[in-house]
Formats: sequence, C-alpha cells, structure tokens
Amino acid sequence: MAHSHRRHCDRRTRSTTHLPAHASPLGLVALDGTRLRGWIVKGAVTPAPAVIYFGGNAEEVSWTLSDARWPRDWTIVAVNYRGYGESEGAPGEAALTADALSIYDAVAKREDIDPARIVVFGRSLGTAIAVHLAAERPVAGAVLASPYDSLTAIGRTHYPWLPVSMLLRHRFDALGDAKRNTMPLLAIVGEIDSIIPPERSRALFDAWAGPKTWQVVPRGQHNALGDSPAFWEGIARFLAER
Repeated sequence: MAHSHRRHCDRRTRSTTHLPAHASPLGLVALDGTRLRGWIVKGAVTPAPAVIYFGGNAEEVSWTLSDARWPRDWTIVAVNYRGYGESEGAPGEAALTADALSIYDAVAKREDIDPARIVVFGRSLGTAIAVHLAAERPVAGAVLASPYDSLTAIGRTHYPWLPVSMLLRHRFDALGDAKRNTMPLLAIVGEIDSIIPPERSRALFDAWAGPKTWQVVPRGQHNALGDSPAFWEGIARFLAER
C-alpha cells in the first residue's frame, strides 16, 4: 500500500528541503521508550485546529506534509512510523496504534493547538490507525483515504487460496472501532483502486456510526489519489465545517 515512489523508496529521510519553511521537527518518546520523529506545519491562526496524519505502508510522511494544498489555517502533524524516517524501532500493529495515542496526547496539550478541533487523517494502512485513535480520544472528525475494514479481508480478496487469517500477524481490523465512532467521517476512494477494493472501503464506511460522506475520485488510483484536485477540494470542504 505504498503511495508514491518518492514517498517510500527509502526508509530514511535523506533531505527535508521539500518541507515548507514553517515546518518544525516534532519528536516524542513512545510509552516503551522508542523515539519517534516527524514534523509539525503550523497553521496561520493560534490556537489552530489540527490534522494528525497517518500515512500508508512505508510512507515517508514529509512528502505529504510538504503539499501546498493543505488548508493554511490548519496545523498539520505527521510522525513517521517506527522504522521509517528518523523514527526508531520496528513497526507492528500494537506499537503503531499505541504510538498514535501518544502522538494525539502530545498534540492536544500544546498551547498553540485547539484541542476541540483535532481531526484524524488516515491513508491506506493508516486508516485503521486513525479509526482506532478516533475511538479512543475526542476528535472533531476523521478523513480516511482508501480505507478498509481489515487487512485480513483484503488478503482474502487478493489471495483467496491462502489461509490469510492464520498468516496475518497484524490484522488491523477497523470495524469494531468504526461502529463506536460517532464523529463526522469523510471517506475518499479511488474509482479504479486495485489495491483496496471498493467493497472493502464500503464495508468500513457502512459500519461508521456517525454522519458520513462518501467521495469517489474519478479514475483515481490507489497511489495517486492526492494528484487529483477533487481529493483536496473534498478535504478543504470537510475541514471548513469542523
């Protein structure tokens, strides 16, 4: 579930010159002592509403943070998963979901952030992490790009001859959390996504307990949703209502 050859070709960040000038390094220590590193791009107002972004598999999040199409009033926060960028450790479901809570807690207590206007944003693999965070902490909304109900279900779709439920160590089952989430949801899916089938995204969407919007990016592919103006227009509309 990678998203761009630039974003995941190397586990380490060789340069961050693509980040905007007002981006600042953001580091925190996870509950188990692992050091995680990412960035915060501060919004134009104080205290600012904030988006906490969780990327796709092996995504180097600085590329997404550097996109000029984020609404300027919003602070955007993204921390690389364990083992990527400058974050220590090795990724795994339990660690990544625990790290998400730590990231939220660090952001919510900042004086330059409005804790009542925090939105979680997940892309692909990161949608399950965002869904879990939304179930465990107060958030004003959730944006999920290429969401899925569980990796097990995706595995059964792509590899129906394998006993996927036995083989998958990390299931990332988001359905239970989705059924508890009552905040607004924007789900963005690609019309021709071959990685996460539309029925898997729809299963998660249908389970969501709160108000929800389903947006299809015409001719959108899994790795290129962010190339579409419609993708960013949908995000801007959703955030403007929060």
